[in-house]
Amino acid sequence: MTKVFYAILANSLVASLSNTFVWFAVTFWVYLQTKSVLATSVMAGMYLVTVAISGFFLGSLVDRYKKKTAMLVSSLCSLVLYLLAYILFVTTPSADFTDPASPSLWTFIFLTLVGAIAGNIRTIALPTLVTLLISEPKRDQANGLVGTVNGVAFLGASIFSGLVVGFLGVFWMLVFAIALTALTILHLGLLSMPERRVRQTGTQANPIDIRGTIRAVHLVPGLFGLIFFNCFNNFLGGVFMSLMDAYGLSLVSVQAWGVLWGCLSLGFIIGGLVVAKHGLGKNPLQTMFLANIAMWIVATCFTIQASVPLLAIGMFIYLCLIPVVEASEQTILQTVIPIERQGRVFGFAQSIEQAASPITAFMIGPIAQLIFIPFMTTGAGVNLLGHWFGTGADRGIALLFTVTGLIGLIVTLLAMRSRQYQKLSVNFQQG
Repeated sequence: MTKVFYAILANSLVASLSNTFVWFAVTFWVYLQTKSVLATSVMAGMYLVTVAISGFFLGSLVDRYKKKTAMLVSSLCSLVLYLLAYILFVTTPSADFTDPASPSLWTFIFLTLVGAIAGNIRTIALPTLVTLLISEPKRDQANGLVGTVNGVAFLGASIFSGLVVGFLGVFWMLVFAIALTALTILHLGLLSMPERRVRQTGTQANPIDIRGTIRAVHLVPGLFGLIFFNCFNNFLGGVFMSLMDAYGLSLVSVQAWGVLWGCLSLGFIIGGLVVAKHGLGKNPLQTMFLANIAMWIVATCFTIQASVPLLAIGMFIYLCLIPVVEASEQTILQTVIPIERQGRVFGFAQSIEQAASPITAFMIGPIAQLIFIPFMTTGAGVNLLGHWFGTGADRGIALLFTVTGLIGLIVTLLAMRSRQYQKLSVNFQQG
C-alpha cells in the first residue's frame, strides 16, 4: 500500500474523530443543559435522517470532482460551520442554552449537526480512493484499515467528548474541533494524489443523478439484493442500538456501563485489523454472509440469561464482525462498479441502508414497552419462559433481542440460497 494512502487514512482519522467528537459532545452538553430527553431524541432523529438523505447528494459530489477536492470541501464546510457555532456560543447569554425551546440552542445544534454531516463526504470518498490507489488483490485489506480508522475515531470520540464537556466545557470543545479541522485542511492541501478528474457528460453532470445511479446498480445482477439485505440488517441492528443502553443499565451502574462499552468498542478496531492483515478470502460475498450468520447466532444467545460476562463476550464478538461485513460490501462495490460512478453508488447504498435506523428507533420503543416487557412481567411469558429465562422488564428487552437475532439468522440463510446471491457471486468472480 502506498504512502499516500496511509497519509489519507491518517488525515481521515483526525477529520472523523473531530466530527464525531463534536456531535457526541453536543449531545451530552444539550442534555446536561436542558435535562430534556425529548431534545436529545429529536437530535438523534435529525442526525439519522440527515445522514440517510445526504448520501444521494454527497455521492454525486464525490464523482463530479476530484476526490481531494471533495474531501477539502468537506473539511472547509465543517470549519466554517464550527466557526459560526463558536461565534453564536460566545455571543449568546448562557441562560438561552438551558431552554429546550430556545431558537439559539437549536441554531447551535443545527450548525454543529451540519458541520459533522459534512464529514460524510469523506466517508463516501474514502472507499473510492481505495479503488484508485490500491491494487485489486489488496483492496480487502485496505478496507479493513478503513474500518480500523472508523473504529479508532468512534472510540476516541466516545472517550474525549465526555471528558472535554465534563472538565472543560463546550467552549473548549469548539476550540479543539476548529483547530483539528484546520489541521486536516492544511495537511490534505499538501498531499499529492495521483488522480484525474472524471469527465462529466449528460446525466453524469447532474448534481443528484439518482436515476443514473439506480441504472448503474441495476446493471449488476444481484447488487440491489445486496443493498436491501444490508438495509434489512441495519433495520434489525437498530433494535440493539435503541435498547442496548436500557438493557445494560439494568445490569450494571452507569459508570460501569460507560467503561464496559468503551472496552467493547475495541471490537471495531480489532475486527478491522484482522481484515487488514488477512483479507476477506477469495469470495468476500460469502465472507459477508458467514459473518452475518455468526453475528445473528451471537445476538440470539448473548441475552439468554441476565449475565454481564455473557453480554460482554457476545457484544464484543458482534462488534468485531461489523468491520468484516462493511469491508466485504465495500470490496464488492469497488469490483463491480466503474470508478466514475462509485461515489454515487456508495452514497446511494449509504442512504438506503441508513434509512432503516430511524424507522427502527421510532418503532422499537413502543414494541418493547407495549408487547415484550408486559409479556415478561405480567403476561403469558412469565409462565412459559420465566422459570429459566427470567422475568421483569429487562428480560422483556432480552427476549426482543433473542427474537431479533433469530429473524436475522433466518433471513441470512434464506438470502444465501437466493438467485440474487448466486448472480452477484458469479458477477464478482468475473469482475
